[in-house]
Amino acid sequence: MDSKIEQIKKTESPPKVLKNLFNKNEIDKFLKLYNDLPITVHNKKQNVIKKRWLQGYSEELEKIFCERLKKEIGDFKMDNLQDEKGKDIFGLIQESYAPIGLHVDAGFEYKNQIYKQSLIPLSPIGSTVIFKNRYYGGSTTFTQDPEELKKKNLGYGQNKRSSEHLSMFGNSPFDKKIHEKYLKHEKIENLKGLEVELIYEWEVGSMLIFDRSHLHCSSSVIEGKKIGIATFTKK
Repeated sequence: MDSKIEQIKKTESPPKVLKNLFNKNEIDKFLKLYNDLPITVHNKKQNVIKKRWLQGYSEELEKIFCERLKKEIGDFKMDNLQDEKGKDIFGLIQESYAPIGLHVDAGFEYKNQIYKQSLIPLSPIGSTVIFKNRYYGGSTTFTQDPEELKKKNLGYGQNKRSSEHLSMFGNSPFDKKIHEKYLKHEKIENLKGLEVELIYEWEVGSMLIFDRSHLHCSSSVIEGKKIGIATFTKK
Protein backbone atom coordinates (compact mmCIF):
# COMPACT_ATOMS: atom_id res chain seq x y z
CA MET A 1 0.00 0.00 0.00
CA ASP A 2 1.13 3.53 -0.75
CA SER A 3 2.84 5.02 2.33
CA LYS A 4 0.81 8.25 1.99
CA ILE A 5 -2.46 6.27 2.20
CA GLU A 6 -1.07 4.39 5.21
CA GLN A 7 -0.38 7.74 6.93
CA ILE A 8 -3.88 9.00 6.10
CA LYS A 9 -5.48 5.82 7.48
CA LYS A 10 -3.67 6.25 10.81
CA THR A 11 -5.54 9.53 11.38
CA GLU A 12 -9.00 8.26 10.41
CA SER A 13 -11.88 8.03 12.86
CA PRO A 14 -15.70 7.82 12.80
CA PRO A 15 -17.67 10.95 11.86
CA LYS A 16 -18.48 13.21 14.80
CA VAL A 17 -21.34 15.67 15.36
CA LEU A 18 -20.71 18.51 17.81
CA LYS A 19 -23.97 19.98 19.05
CA ASN A 20 -24.37 23.57 20.29
CA LEU A 21 -20.83 24.49 19.24
CA PHE A 22 -21.85 27.95 17.99
CA ASN A 23 -24.33 30.27 19.69
CA LYS A 24 -26.97 32.37 17.90
CA ASN A 25 -24.78 35.47 17.90
CA GLU A 26 -21.93 33.55 16.23
CA ILE A 27 -24.27 32.02 13.64
CA ASP A 28 -25.59 35.53 12.85
CA LYS A 29 -21.99 36.63 12.31
CA PHE A 30 -21.40 33.69 9.94
CA LEU A 31 -24.52 34.71 7.99
CA LYS A 32 -23.28 38.31 7.82
CA LEU A 33 -19.94 37.00 6.57
CA TYR A 34 -21.78 35.04 3.89
CA ASN A 35 -23.69 38.13 2.78
CA ASP A 36 -20.51 40.24 2.72
CA LEU A 37 -18.41 37.82 0.65
CA PRO A 38 -18.34 38.11 -3.16
CA ILE A 39 -19.86 35.29 -5.25
CA THR A 40 -17.17 32.96 -6.63
CA VAL A 41 -19.29 30.58 -8.71
CA HIS A 42 -22.97 30.52 -9.61
CA ASN A 43 -23.32 27.00 -11.01
CA LYS A 44 -26.70 27.06 -12.70
CA LYS A 45 -26.60 23.35 -13.61
CA GLN A 46 -26.05 22.31 -9.97
CA ASN A 47 -28.19 25.28 -8.84
CA VAL A 48 -25.62 26.31 -6.24
CA ILE A 49 -23.94 29.59 -5.33
CA LYS A 50 -20.41 29.17 -3.96
CA LYS A 51 -18.53 31.82 -2.04
CA ARG A 52 -14.96 31.45 -0.86
CA TRP A 53 -14.36 32.23 2.81
CA LEU A 54 -11.64 34.79 2.11
CA GLN A 55 -9.24 35.75 4.89
CA GLY A 56 -9.63 39.14 6.49
CA TYR A 57 -13.43 39.48 6.26
CA SER A 58 -13.85 38.41 9.89
CA GLU A 59 -10.70 37.69 11.88
CA GLU A 60 -12.91 37.05 14.91
CA LEU A 61 -14.71 34.15 13.16
CA GLU A 62 -11.44 32.78 11.77
CA LYS A 63 -10.04 32.63 15.31
CA ILE A 64 -13.21 31.10 16.83
CA PHE A 65 -13.43 28.47 14.09
CA CYS A 66 -9.76 27.43 14.22
CA GLU A 67 -9.66 27.26 18.04
CA ARG A 68 -12.78 25.09 18.26
CA LEU A 69 -11.69 22.80 15.45
CA LYS A 70 -8.22 22.36 16.98
CA LYS A 71 -9.80 21.41 20.28
CA GLU A 72 -11.57 18.52 18.51
CA ILE A 73 -9.02 17.28 15.97
CA GLY A 74 -5.65 18.51 17.31
CA ASP A 75 -3.05 20.17 15.11
CA PHE A 76 -3.97 20.71 11.47
CA LYS A 77 -3.28 22.92 8.50
CA MET A 78 -6.00 24.32 6.28
CA ASP A 79 -6.01 22.63 2.86
CA ASN A 80 -7.89 25.08 0.78
CA LEU A 81 -7.50 26.62 -2.61
CA GLN A 82 -5.92 30.04 -2.89
CA ASP A 83 -7.36 33.28 -4.13
CA GLU A 84 -5.91 35.27 -7.04
CA LYS A 85 -3.36 36.90 -4.68
CA GLY A 86 -2.12 33.52 -3.40
CA LYS A 87 -3.84 33.80 -0.01
CA ASP A 88 -5.26 30.66 1.57
CA ILE A 89 -9.05 30.44 1.62
CA PHE A 90 -10.66 29.18 4.83
CA GLY A 91 -13.38 27.21 3.08
CA LEU A 92 -16.43 27.40 0.87
CA ILE A 93 -19.86 28.67 1.80
CA GLN A 94 -22.50 27.14 -0.44
CA GLU A 95 -26.09 28.23 -0.99
CA SER A 96 -27.75 25.19 -2.58
CA TYR A 97 -31.18 25.02 -4.19
CA ALA A 98 -30.69 21.41 -5.30
CA PRO A 99 -28.80 18.53 -3.68
CA ILE A 100 -25.16 17.92 -4.59
CA GLY A 101 -24.32 14.41 -5.82
CA LEU A 102 -21.97 11.65 -4.71
CA HIS A 103 -18.37 12.82 -4.31
CA VAL A 104 -15.24 12.81 -2.18
CA ASP A 105 -13.17 15.87 -1.14
CA ALA A 106 -9.85 14.02 -1.10
CA GLY A 107 -7.72 16.94 -2.27
CA PHE A 108 -6.07 18.29 -5.40
CA GLU A 109 -2.40 17.87 -4.43
CA TYR A 110 -1.34 14.25 -4.14
CA LYS A 111 1.64 15.19 -1.93
CA ASN A 112 -0.70 16.52 0.79
CA GLN A 113 -1.80 14.24 3.61
CA ILE A 114 -5.54 14.81 3.76
CA TYR A 115 -7.11 14.91 7.23
CA LYS A 116 -10.60 16.05 8.35
CA GLN A 117 -13.31 18.19 6.81
CA SER A 118 -16.09 20.03 8.57
CA LEU A 119 -19.59 21.21 7.75
CA ILE A 120 -21.36 24.03 9.60
CA PRO A 121 -25.05 24.44 8.69
CA LEU A 122 -26.29 28.03 8.58
CA SER A 123 -29.87 26.97 7.79
CA PRO A 124 -31.94 24.34 9.63
CA ILE A 125 -33.41 22.12 6.89
CA GLY A 126 -31.10 19.64 5.24
CA SER A 127 -29.03 16.53 5.79
CA THR A 128 -25.74 15.06 4.63
CA VAL A 129 -25.16 11.36 3.98
CA ILE A 130 -21.72 9.94 4.86
CA PHE A 131 -20.88 6.50 3.48
CA LYS A 132 -18.59 3.91 5.07
CA ASN A 133 -16.84 3.58 1.71
CA ARG A 134 -13.59 5.50 1.24
CA TYR A 135 -11.53 6.73 -1.71
CA TYR A 136 -7.96 8.07 -1.80
CA GLY A 137 -7.61 9.18 -5.40
CA GLY A 138 -8.18 12.94 -5.10
CA SER A 139 -11.33 15.09 -5.18
CA THR A 140 -13.80 13.24 -7.40
CA THR A 141 -17.45 13.41 -8.41
CA PHE A 142 -18.83 9.89 -8.94
CA THR A 143 -21.30 9.52 -11.77
CA GLN A 144 -22.54 7.26 -14.54
CA ASP A 145 -23.57 10.19 -16.72
CA PRO A 146 -21.66 9.81 -20.04
CA GLU A 147 -21.67 13.59 -20.61
CA GLU A 148 -20.13 14.24 -17.19
CA LEU A 149 -17.55 11.47 -17.69
CA LYS A 150 -16.39 13.17 -20.91
CA LYS A 151 -15.28 16.25 -18.94
CA LYS A 152 -11.48 16.13 -18.80
CA ASN A 153 -10.54 19.76 -19.33
CA LEU A 154 -11.29 20.88 -15.76
CA GLY A 155 -10.54 24.26 -14.21
CA TYR A 156 -8.63 25.03 -11.01
CA GLY A 157 -10.29 23.35 -8.02
CA GLN A 158 -12.81 21.28 -10.03
CA ASN A 159 -13.42 17.62 -9.14
CA LYS A 160 -12.46 15.00 -11.70
CA ARG A 161 -15.36 12.80 -12.89
CA SER A 162 -15.23 9.05 -12.48
CA SER A 163 -17.35 5.90 -12.41
CA GLU A 164 -14.57 3.71 -10.95
CA HIS A 165 -16.44 3.48 -7.63
CA LEU A 166 -18.82 1.04 -9.33
CA SER A 167 -16.07 -1.60 -9.52
CA MET A 168 -14.55 -0.90 -6.09
CA PHE A 169 -17.17 -1.78 -3.48
CA GLY A 170 -18.94 -4.92 -4.70
CA ASN A 171 -22.36 -5.45 -6.23
CA SER A 172 -24.69 -5.22 -3.22
CA PRO A 173 -27.80 -3.21 -4.14
CA PHE A 174 -28.24 0.01 -2.18
CA ASP A 175 -30.87 0.21 0.58
CA LYS A 176 -34.16 1.16 -1.13
CA LYS A 177 -35.72 2.78 1.95
CA ILE A 178 -32.74 5.10 2.50
CA HIS A 179 -32.71 5.91 -1.22
CA GLU A 180 -36.41 6.83 -1.18
CA LYS A 181 -36.13 8.98 1.93
CA TYR A 182 -32.80 10.74 1.41
CA LEU A 183 -31.24 10.15 -2.01
CA LYS A 184 -33.94 10.41 -4.68
CA HIS A 185 -31.71 12.78 -6.68
CA GLU A 186 -29.16 9.95 -7.19
CA LYS A 187 -29.76 6.99 -9.46
CA ILE A 188 -29.84 3.97 -7.16
CA GLU A 189 -27.52 2.13 -9.59
CA ASN A 190 -24.87 4.79 -8.92
CA LEU A 191 -24.90 3.80 -5.21
CA LYS A 192 -24.18 0.10 -5.81
CA GLY A 193 -21.95 -1.36 -3.07
CA LEU A 194 -22.25 1.70 -0.80
CA GLU A 195 -23.20 1.51 2.88
CA VAL A 196 -24.33 4.46 5.00
CA GLU A 197 -22.16 5.36 7.99
CA LEU A 198 -24.08 8.44 9.19
CA ILE A 199 -26.97 10.65 8.14
CA TYR A 200 -26.29 14.08 9.62
CA GLU A 201 -29.54 15.97 10.13
CA TRP A 202 -28.66 19.65 9.91
CA GLU A 203 -29.01 21.64 13.10
CA VAL A 204 -27.96 25.28 13.31
CA GLY A 205 -25.21 25.70 15.91
CA SER A 206 -23.77 22.21 15.35
CA MET A 207 -20.80 21.06 13.27
CA LEU A 208 -20.06 17.77 11.49
CA ILE A 209 -16.44 16.55 11.31
CA PHE A 210 -15.47 13.59 9.12
CA ASP A 211 -12.52 12.11 7.25
CA ARG A 212 -11.87 13.48 3.79
CA SER A 213 -11.64 9.95 2.38
CA HIS A 214 -15.38 9.31 3.00
CA LEU A 215 -17.69 9.26 -0.01
CA HIS A 216 -20.64 11.52 0.80
CA CYS A 217 -23.41 13.61 -0.71
CA SER A 218 -26.25 15.95 0.13
CA SER A 219 -29.58 14.37 0.82
CA SER A 220 -32.59 15.26 -1.32
CA VAL A 221 -34.23 16.81 1.80
CA ILE A 222 -34.29 20.53 1.04
CA GLU A 223 -36.82 23.33 1.48
CA GLY A 224 -36.17 26.12 -0.97
CA LYS A 225 -32.46 26.46 -0.25
CA LYS A 226 -29.84 25.62 2.34
CA ILE A 227 -26.58 27.31 3.32
CA GLY A 228 -23.54 25.57 4.80
CA ILE A 229 -19.81 26.16 5.31
CA ALA A 230 -17.38 23.44 4.23
CA THR A 231 -13.74 23.43 5.32
CA PHE A 232 -10.87 21.05 4.55
CA THR A 233 -7.73 20.26 6.51
CA LYS A 234 -4.45 18.41 6.01
CA LYS A 235 -1.63 17.23 8.26
